[in-house]
Amino acid sequence: MKKSRIFYFVPAIALMSLLACNDAKKQVADSTTNEATGSTAVATSAAPTPGEKTVSAEDAPVMTFTEKEFDFGTIKEGDVVTHVFKFTNSGKTPLVIQNASAPCGCTVPDWPKTPIAPGASGEINVKFNSKGKSGLQNKPVTIVANTQPDVSTVTLKGNVEPGVSAMNGPMQK
Repeated sequence: MKKSRIFYFVPAIALMSLLACNDAKKQVADSTTNEATGSTAVATSAAPTPGEKTVSAEDAPVMTFTEKEFDFGTIKEGDVVTHVFKFTNSGKTPLVIQNASAPCGCTVPDWPKTPIAPGASGEINVKFNSKGKSGLQNKPVTIVANTQPDVSTVTLKGNVEPGVSAMNGPMQK
């Protein structure tokens, strides 16, 4: 009887120590220690990557758009609309766009991959493919950059008239 208790007790202890060890490793990975002061800081997702300089809010890049929304009017289903959103870095440090994305694959942004110097301009080219779409459309593009705030949005909108199929008449949804 005693042997069977030990049989269950030993694996339970091993499992508990393994979990405790993993938790300790996670805490070490989530924090950094300043060896000079001995202080510990917890890393956050907003922390700069190694080698990246932190910039105060007043010195941060500022993405100023000439327009944040473009109405393409009415188009036929299957048409492709392209629009260029122009912006200027009106901040004091180089602007870096990390990502630009849209909620569906029908809207595709293309953005500068190199830093935009203070006072310089850039463009985000957005292409909307209306194939399979009909009715009013509102297609936001979310831009993540090293600006304050770090997310900006531009929008394409308009109306897509249903296409006509040679065999079936107006296309059905």
